[in-house]
Amino acid sequence: MKPMDFASDIKKYCRRGGADLVGIAGLEPFKQGWTVLPQELLEPYRSAVSIALCLGDTTIDGISDGPTLEYAQHYRNINMSLDRLASRVVTWITEKGFKALAIPASHIVDEVNLLGSISHKAVARMAGIGWQGKSLLIVSPEFGPRIRLATVLTDMPLTADRPLKQRCGTCSECARACPAAAIKNVSSEGGYESRDSALFFDQCANKTLEFKALPGIGARICGVCIKVCSFGKKKKRGKVQAG
Repeated sequence: MKPMDFASDIKKYCRRGGADLVGIAGLEPFKQGWTVLPQELLEPYRSAVSIALCLGDTTIDGISDGPTLEYAQHYRNINMSLDRLASRVVTWITEKGFKALAIPASHIVDEVNLLGSISHKAVARMAGIGWQGKSLLIVSPEFGPRIRLATVLTDMPLTADRPLKQRCGTCSECARACPAAAIKNVSSEGGYESRDSALFFDQCANKTLEFKALPGIGARICGVCIKVCSFGKKKKRGKVQAG
């Protein structure tokens, strides 16, 4: 008898619920020294479901040298949509007798180091959603970095997907456009050893704090590297997510 595997079922459920992309990552690498807060968070779980919603092209294309009011509101709306979907996925899993925990789309548990419970980007990379670009954003083949992410942890038996190799090559669009001059333009076939390997992180953090203080923004966002990435520009989908 084949072991139970709900991977196909959960992906179908997420897509029916509105997910543009969904993938599955095994949690063993995260249990072996990767930053997780609190450290015991992953003990009951074996897999992570990475859920992505794409950002609207009109909103992203409207960004110039920093976040717009439209992008700030869109960012909040997408986060709320992701959190609602992740909550429904948790209910779907628990109704089948398994454990599950949703990690919100944008939730900081360490304000000093700007860390969440677990890195959505690291999970998405391991789940094959996309590769980690030079900006540290996840760059999906379908939408480039024009996506937002949420994560659901579970002990449900799920076959993990495979990570993608970085395809940024010699492109330096994000590094040249960064208003904080924070992107080092360093390539990596897999993930980066640390965010400092790819970024002058303090410069990025300080710039997003500056943007947060602008009237109507209220979040540590920028959006410039999202806009300029050539993979995000390849397909104009005209999709605008509802909140």
